[in-house]
Amino acid sequence: MTAIVQIEKLTKSYGAQRGIIEVDLSIEQGEVFGFLGPNGAGKTTTIRTMLDLIRPTSGRALVFGIESSADPVAIHRRVGYIPGEFTLYDRLTGKQTLAYFANLRGGVDAAYQQRLIERFELDPSRRFREYSKGNKQKVGVVIALQHRPELLVLDEPTSGLDPLVQQTFFATLREAVADGASVFLSSHILSEVEKSADRVAIIREGRIVKTDTVEGLRDLAHHQVELRFAGPVPTSEFEHLPGVSDVVADDHVLRLRVAGPITPVVQAAARYELLDFVSREPSLEETFLAQYGQAPAEVK
Repeated sequence: MTAIVQIEKLTKSYGAQRGIIEVDLSIEQGEVFGFLGPNGAGKTTTIRTMLDLIRPTSGRALVFGIESSADPVAIHRRVGYIPGEFTLYDRLTGKQTLAYFANLRGGVDAAYQQRLIERFELDPSRRFREYSKGNKQKVGVVIALQHRPELLVLDEPTSGLDPLVQQTFFATLREAVADGASVFLSSHILSEVEKSADRVAIIREGRIVKTDTVEGLRDLAHHQVELRFAGPVPTSEFEHLPGVSDVVADDHVLRLRVAGPITPVVQAAARYELLDFVSREPSLEETFLAQYGQAPAEVK
């Protein structure tokens, strides 16, 4: 496979504040690459540096084999980008905004643009300032997709989108990949990256801490389980089960952390009079705290 993106020892310093530190990663042609981390981990800084929107302190990023600071215009022609935060021209309508960006690229397939508008149920007649956050995000999605880019760089692309529109977004993304596009998807939502990416890099406090397949990433995920019984239950019944840790008893309630299959916990609980069973997947922030022991610094 051919590397569409190659990032080598990429570092961005903001003086006394941390940015990113010696980030290394590569994205292969036709790959959906997830870039996962808590808010403030360095995801946006990496993307902005990669696209030459800001300059690195050291290291380099090559996109399509072109060093980003050498010819960013050549790179941007072939990229569709959704920034994490964006503002557009308040007085323009959605239609005028889409046309403006289409004209910057020398025109787009009008029929494909219209299909995207209809698919995301975007009203193009309203002015940008009148849109809700979700509808503004839809405009950004159509802008990124309408010229059929070779590489999609998506920074928190589902922010503000309701669940049904998110499903539409990921279906459209799969179609773009089937047509030959590559994707760099930044998110802080574990399940979002898990269901769409081939490989994942995890960034924390400006450094890459793990790069793996999605299957490898599942080892990081865990569930918080709360079991409420009719009477006392010995914690020893659960402490030695595979994947179980942090067992805490409070009266007739047991709270524990489960990594991997939850079946052994269910079987052990069934031996007692169980009144309630609650299991939830933690946020990525909680997962990072459990894995690395401290909260991340607040730098994007």
